[in-house]
Amino acid sequence: MTDSQIEIQLIAVITAAACALPGVILVLRRMSMMSDAISHTVLLGIVIGFFLVGDISSPFLIVGGAAIGVLTVSLVALLERTRLVKEDAAIGLVFPALFSIAVILISRYAGNVHLDIDAVLVGELAFAPFDRLIILGRDVGPRGLYVMLGILLINVAFISIFYKELKLTTFDAGLATALGFAPALLHYALMSLVSLTVVGAFDIVGSILVVALIVAPPAAAYLLTDQLGRMFFLSVLIGGVSAISGYWLANLMDASIAGSMATMTGVIFFLVFLFAPEKGLVSAARRRTRQKWEFAQTMLTIHLFNHENTSEALQESRFEHLREHLRWTNAFSAVVVKRAVDSRLIVVQNNSLTLTDSGRDRAQSALAA
Repeated sequence: MTDSQIEIQLIAVITAAACALPGVILVLRRMSMMSDAISHTVLLGIVIGFFLVGDISSPFLIVGGAAIGVLTVSLVALLERTRLVKEDAAIGLVFPALFSIAVILISRYAGNVHLDIDAVLVGELAFAPFDRLIILGRDVGPRGLYVMLGILLINVAFISIFYKELKLTTFDAGLATALGFAPALLHYALMSLVSLTVVGAFDIVGSILVVALIVAPPAAAYLLTDQLGRMFFLSVLIGGVSAISGYWLANLMDASIAGSMATMTGVIFFLVFLFAPEKGLVSAARRRTRQKWEFAQTMLTIHLFNHENTSEALQESRFEHLREHLRWTNAFSAVVVKRAVDSRLIVVQNNSLTLTDSGRDRAQSALAA
């Protein structure tokens, strides 16, 4: 493995971690699409910053992009507060307008500058190792690595310092206000952080991968845990795995690195969506099947219990009578009886079903509920 390959993967993993952390809060607040809006509108801030300083590598471009990101959030909130449009419609109105202004400015006044629209959308991680950071005449590594590492540290510090406040305002904004917190202030601080993260990753990986890294890993982590701290950890882990696996997928297929990484975020989310232990589709289907058989066994114990020690007990406890009384097919009845025997709820003697003590307790508990 070459130094460039190592550097590309390292940059991708750090970028994934930096994006995943604020993405957790966005997913929990149902504001995931806000990241898509910000990832496009920051281009306007970058363009304006370039017009002001005339240097494509100036840090003022990050400041400008972050400012436009906050402006996007403010305009969306302003439109939503009118109650004339919903949040999704407000996003759909604001971000195309700001993004199209940026596209017009680039095509009209910055045609010879490296602000290509295609590169902005998909990025190109393969070129990241060539943009070196030189300090005192010494090459210390790719510039993008240090930019994203700095943003990652800022994100970690912000979430660590305001962890309780973020948790409270996310799950109960009304209580946070009653306790004297300022949910709106924390919201705009979070959006500023998202904007900063998006702008930092913008030139390295492109807006499509930024959105994928902000949304997909936290969404997958949400299906795996209900604990906020563990969700942060799993989001970073899933983002890192997506980045590395996406790089090698691109290497295998000779395809876009950013596109392959975005694809892997979707693949991993889909696998989690299917096989998550508690919330996955497969687990939910298995749980419904188990509940169906448990309910049927409970119905069988209730049926036998209601006729126990009665004159009809001998007839009602026969296997053949289940079809008439419970409207079960013989095949279904056979499975229920077998499961009930295996669970030691009943015993079968001479084709007659008899409750055990456990079965009797099951029936009494169900009737008392």
